[in-house]
Amino acid sequence: MDLRRGKGMVIDAADPDTRSAGSFFVNPVLDGAALAAVEAAARARCGAGTRVPRFDAGDGLVKVPAAWLIERAGFGRGYSPGDGARISSKHTLALVNYESATTAGLLALARQIRDGVRDAFGVSLTPEPVLVGVTL
Repeated sequence: MDLRRGKGMVIDAADPDTRSAGSFFVNPVLDGAALAAVEAAARARCGAGTRVPRFDAGDGLVKVPAAWLIERAGFGRGYSPGDGARISSKHTLALVNYESATTAGLLALARQIRDGVRDAFGVSLTPEPVLVGVTL
């Protein structure tokens, strides 16, 4: 519980970071060519010694942490476009309603993050929640 609470994943009326649907983006699974492109983009963007974290996904594929991509694309914890939606200050993958964000505002933030990661690394993030009646 302490680990979950530290990430804003335990309901607490006094903590706006708990007003989320949990992790918003799935960790992308990449083949060797896509990983090489991400590594080249990461070195160009973050420095020659940058190493992209990855986890074996079987069959020659790897998972790359979406949170790492989001942060390196310029969207840090607490980032907000100013409309009541923001990235959690505790957990980069959680998009939260810290004031009175609308669904449109939350989706606009998600699109901004998705597009920023795609522009920076060539990876299109996929939303984890099932979106009903809307598209990202």
